[in-house]
Amino acid sequence: MTALRDSRFVRLLPLLLVAPLLSSCSRAPSVDVLGSFFPAWLVCFIAAIVLTALMRLLVMRLRFKVALPILAYPGLAAFLTFALWLVFFY
Repeated sequence: MTALRDSRFVRLLPLLLVAPLLSSCSRAPSVDVLGSFFPAWLVCFIAAIVLTALMRLLVMRLRFKVALPILAYPGLAAFLTFALWLVFFY
């Protein structure tokens, strides 16, 4: 049984070694801001911080009580960063 498993592994080994070479980025996701290129994740992060601040103002205006704001707002900022990146750059 191990000989069969070993022969399968030996046949798949070249494919496993070549696969990382075949999967590459076509271009680096960057955004031109005033003539300077910034990584796309940085632009999404800044937009997410602004959106998080606006959502905090909305929560305060509606008088909702956030249980753990030290975890909720950074989590919201991270979620918005990833969501913006997926929507605009993926």
